Amino acid sequence: MSENDPPIQEQPEDVPVAEDDGAQHLSLHIRRLLPTRRIDKYLRHRFSDFSRTLIQRLIEEQAVTVNQRPTKSSYQLNPGDRIDLILPPPPADEIEPEPIPLDVLYEDEHLLVINKQADLIVHPARGNQRGTLVNGLVHYSNSLSHVNERFRPGIVHRLDRNTSGVLVVARTDTAHWRLAHQFEHRQVQKMYLAVVHGTVALDADVIDMPLGRHPRVREKYAARPESGKSAITRYERQTQYRGYAVMRLFPRTGRTHQLRVHLQMIKHPIVADTMYGGKAMTLAQLADGAPYPRPDEPGGHLAPDQRVIERQALHAMSLTLHHPISGRQMCFEAPPPPDMELLIRLLERYRKLER
Repeated sequence: MSENDPPIQEQPEDVPVAEDDGAQHLSLHIRRLLPTRRIDKYLRHRFSDFSRTLIQRLIEEQAVTVNQRPTKSSYQLNPGDRIDLILPPPPADEIEPEPIPLDVLYEDEHLLVINKQADLIVHPARGNQRGTLVNGLVHYSNSLSHVNERFRPGIVHRLDRNTSGVLVVARTDTAHWRLAHQFEHRQVQKMYLAVVHGTVALDADVIDMPLGRHPRVREKYAARPESGKSAITRYERQTQYRGYAVMRLFPRTGRTHQLRVHLQMIKHPIVADTMYGGKAMTLAQLADGAPYPRPDEPGGHLAPDQRVIERQALHAMSLTLHHPISGRQMCFEAPPPPDMELLIRLLERYRKLER
């Protein structure tokens, strides 16, 4: 194709939607095109901030679909095609340090371990240049790895915005590469605590179901047995209550929204995870006709119609890895935050099963 050829014409159909990690969800409708135009070349031309290599990786990861189906970089676009794509946040020229409170569990010259609070995005993105964990990290430390793009210094892995718990941060590039290798090769042991709906029949089990982008709802993920990426979660039922259960989750892979989707699949969605079938719970619903707590008791500050927890009841409770320099095995733990602790205490009060 020469520079004088007429460009592909596209019509944006949707306003970009920001996911909790700052990704941009776009939809393009192709009107007319030259028959030899590959989708990776077109997207590279259309979004010049992104390299062709990155575009091809997004296609491979199914962040780009054509007519709601996964595609290949070599696909030749046709008139009438609809492209749905999810673009990562653009690099930020400068990250503004902010004095965001950080609960530091451990630190040395090579790494930091943070107990991330809920309602905190991990790194800056479109529409979220401030108020992220990275803004707080840059304020806290002038020594963070630079392996990732500039807007993600030190970030080896991430937690969803409304998932709390243990998160490791690299301070040097060597530490970053070695930690990333452990995550990639499943040498890190993670344990999450979740409060879910329903009666969990088994004491323990393994959920093995590949996951990929939801075929219709772009910000969600779903079971994709044929085209998804391997996703494995082992779980243990810790405590069963009437209508609810506390579970320990041990993900063997680290797919986006993995635990939330897997629990929805087995019909035990996480409490208050409205994206994946969970329901918000008020004090009145939980008490189910029983007397409400006195002001001096746990939950006594809640009105009957007030939600017990405002976000998905999911907490990254422990992380076990090998120190990237010394090789020593280390286990970091973060107790359940106050909102989940209150939820469990109220379940113990109102929903405990008779033995």
